[in-house]
Amino acid sequence: MNNRYSRQQLFKKIGFEGQEKIRHKHVLIVGAGALGSAGAEAFVRAGIGKLTIIDRDYVEWSNLQRQQLYNEDDAEGQIPKAIAARKHLKLINSEVEIEALVMDARPDNLGNLLNGVDVIIDGTDNFDIRFILNDLSHKYNIPWIYGSCVGSYGATYTVIPGGTICLSCILKKVPAGGATCDTAGIISPAVQIVSAYQVAEAFKILVGDFSTLRNTFLTFDVWSNQHYSIKLEKNGEKSCPTCGIVRTYPYLSYENQTKTEVLCGRNTIQIRPSRNIEYNFDHVEKLLKAHGTVTRNLYLLSCQVQNYRVVIFRDGRVFIHGTNNIQLAKNLYYRLLG
Repeated sequence: MNNRYSRQQLFKKIGFEGQEKIRHKHVLIVGAGALGSAGAEAFVRAGIGKLTIIDRDYVEWSNLQRQQLYNEDDAEGQIPKAIAARKHLKLINSEVEIEALVMDARPDNLGNLLNGVDVIIDGTDNFDIRFILNDLSHKYNIPWIYGSCVGSYGATYTVIPGGTICLSCILKKVPAGGATCDTAGIISPAVQIVSAYQVAEAFKILVGDFSTLRNTFLTFDVWSNQHYSIKLEKNGEKSCPTCGIVRTYPYLSYENQTKTEVLCGRNTIQIRPSRNIEYNFDHVEKLLKAHGTVTRNLYLLSCQVQNYRVVIFRDGRVFIHGTNNIQLAKNLYYRLLG
């Protein structure tokens, strides 16, 4: 009973056979922030065979309040999250194979990493990447587990290609102007609850217990003591381009990806979302006021955020003035607008 996985094996739904299955499985985590780092630690402690972590960002001081794998040295050194995660996870369980990739998650590079992956965990901070994961999941027949949290609110849903409806069927289109951790804040209990559900669902998939998977879209507000479990139809819309009869996987095509462009001579990045969006300026202004003075007219909204001026047009385009660094501009864009 001194085996490191003995208590997990005592759980009859896993047992010795389930533990052996977990030991030979491969989990891909996209995003190593709050959800990704919590999930990564759980999988490594559980003895997963291989864990691949993808993240484009580095550790900052504001991360330490909820991103449990990182410490002050990581923030001081601005260590990439994927690298810092691998360092700490290896100290937890040296037996697990951990691949850490510092990169932006895109259809072209993600598709090349899916060989042998058994389940994909959503640790991202924006819906552009989530819809890419949704398309990749169905194209390559790999389950993925959606998760999001902001403030005291969280949501999660398990997507099984051929067994559940997909994220596109649920949400229809990319949400615009939603709250983010940088505009509405976040408390760690919301993170832990979403991650716990994600990991539990992943364990069921890894041991092959598909019959016990939750077939609902789960949302909660841990502060307001609200909890909703929305039962969904098993089959999505026949016309859905991701899970329907004729599948074109639209979010894997270049024309449906978020575009960035350096505006010549202006020290400005233009970001154009993958789909036409008409922002609710009243809602966006309320969110951005915490970051600086907001001005607006009939056509655009502008906010000074530290050394950068963010200009949002009604058609969804965004200018980030004050930088020619595309990655920096994208990080600011996703932090403010989700």
